[in-house]
Amino acid sequence: MSAVGVEQGASRIDGLQGAGEYRPLVGGDPSRTIAFGAGGVVTLDTFLAHVRGVAALLPDAPFALNLCEDRYRFLVAFCAVALRGQTTLLPPARTRGAIDDVRARHPHSYCIGDRDDCGCDAPHDVGHAPAPPHYVRLPDALPTRDGDVPQIALDALVAIGFTSGSTGVPGANPKTWATFHACTLQNLAALADLHGAATLPVVATVPPQHMYGMELSILLPLLGNVAVHGARPFFPEDIAAALRDAPRPPLLVTTPVHLRSLVESGVALPPLAAIATATAPLPQALAAEAEARFGCEVRELFGSTETCIFARRRTALEQAWTPFDGVRLQPVPDGTLVHAPHLPEPRLLADIVELDAAGRFELRGRQADMIEIAGKRASLADLTRRLLAIDGVRDGVICQSATPDATGVRRIMAAVVASPALDDAALLDALRASMDPVFLPRRIRRVDGLPRNETGKLPRAALDALFGPSAG
Repeated sequence: MSAVGVEQGASRIDGLQGAGEYRPLVGGDPSRTIAFGAGGVVTLDTFLAHVRGVAALLPDAPFALNLCEDRYRFLVAFCAVALRGQTTLLPPARTRGAIDDVRARHPHSYCIGDRDDCGCDAPHDVGHAPAPPHYVRLPDALPTRDGDVPQIALDALVAIGFTSGSTGVPGANPKTWATFHACTLQNLAALADLHGAATLPVVATVPPQHMYGMELSILLPLLGNVAVHGARPFFPEDIAAALRDAPRPPLLVTTPVHLRSLVESGVALPPLAAIATATAPLPQALAAEAEARFGCEVRELFGSTETCIFARRRTALEQAWTPFDGVRLQPVPDGTLVHAPHLPEPRLLADIVELDAAGRFELRGRQADMIEIAGKRASLADLTRRLLAIDGVRDGVICQSATPDATGVRRIMAAVVASPALDDAALLDALRASMDPVFLPRRIRRVDGLPRNETGKLPRAALDALFGPSAG
């Protein structure tokens, strides 16, 4: 069986929504590399043997939470769950609270992981949390079984992704194999210029449970000539070591937080095919500095758990986003409708966009973060971008208090990670030069780091806790 050709992808997407049809779980020559790492490579035929072997270990249940930290084992577990006709649940975080919340919504579920415990985050003073009920621990040596290449029904519900909770309670977003298949063909087409006929190695710092990590480090190796590194490196030295394991210049899939850390670390990286980033806005200055530092293009990708990736831009050189082929945006009063070949129906985004004549777009904030003071309107996201553009500010956010104060006003506040040389007065002077004074923060909180989750987002609950009960 031959791999799905990138050049064929666009023409095949429209036929991927039919019920009762099947597509292979994975494509390509059995000898091609699907994963690599410090221990060597894994070929497609070995991977499929692992998938069939793990599938035989799984209990009979409709849902599985995939908590694997090793990316290759996550890939095997995801495919094994699909092979059993089950649905993978992708929690918004690997904290015990997030896992318990998802399992409460899906009581007939189990967890699968690669640690003796659940591998989820826990308070630093108590170590890892104990294993949740119905926890399946993958054996150190993955079992193998012979068989044919699995076929998955296009209308099979293979995953449910949960939003990060950055704007409130995490929401559930079901994904069929048709949706994943089609969006992966679009992503492969968008990256085709990076590797031609050669295998594209991918090293990712983002967790596979996040939809961005799922798309670029789990689905790409299944349907395209892509191989993924099994690790999820965090520190700059670890990222550099993982990149050196690649047989040719790899694609680094990362976030703005990790990219800034790499740029500031001074760590030397091997040659890269490109850098992809998403999950949070990428400052243009950081994109330009990364391109100069690492000698490759930085591509910022735009999407969401609801829509998957549907647009890109080279942030160092352009402000506008270019939608993928077949994607059309429609501004509506509550945000923007996304029409895309991989979506069974248009999906509503809270983002407000401005379209040009060619269909490219620029973001103008979100309906939920639009504020009005003294008859003037502004976007909290735009105010935050102005804060991050100030020399000496390493990270920061501008937000409104969760509750009104005694006068009934929700105050504007800022949390910043900044150089000590940039005191509050100098910070306000710099903000005053770029924004209307009515939007200046009335409270500034200096912190060593913002409470970002592992994908770089700022959950609303974490922000509220940062400012405390006096924030209102």
